[in-house]
Amino acid sequence: MGGLDANTPLPTEIKLHQASRVLELVFADGRSFRLPYEFLRVYSPSAEVRGHGPGQETLQIGKRDVTITDVEPVGHYALRPTFSDGHESGIYSWDYLYDLGLRQDELWQRYIERLAKAGASREPA
Repeated sequence: MGGLDANTPLPTEIKLHQASRVLELVFADGRSFRLPYEFLRVYSPSAEVRGHGPGQETLQIGKRDVTITDVEPVGHYALRPTFSDGHESGIYSWDYLYDLGLRQDELWQRYIERLAKAGASREPA
């Protein structure tokens, strides 16, 4: 994971909304995204979730109630959130967060379909 794509705008505002469990990002181009913690967790860029190639992803289940307990900046290019289930190895670059924001509906739909196919649930066990 290299530096930033020069075309990705930088975030000008980052807010954690704990009651609604949403990370709000406002980028320098004026776009803003509200990314649910559950969405961020199931699309973590960590190797543990993504595997080491296409088709290697580990389906994340039972994450509906997950929260973000802490967020650390990583250099000037990323965030590293700590989730309430202990997951903390995902480094979310601005590029990746921006892409998640743009593709949120499509990615969420894909996640719901994968859960359904696996007979799995968003609900914690």
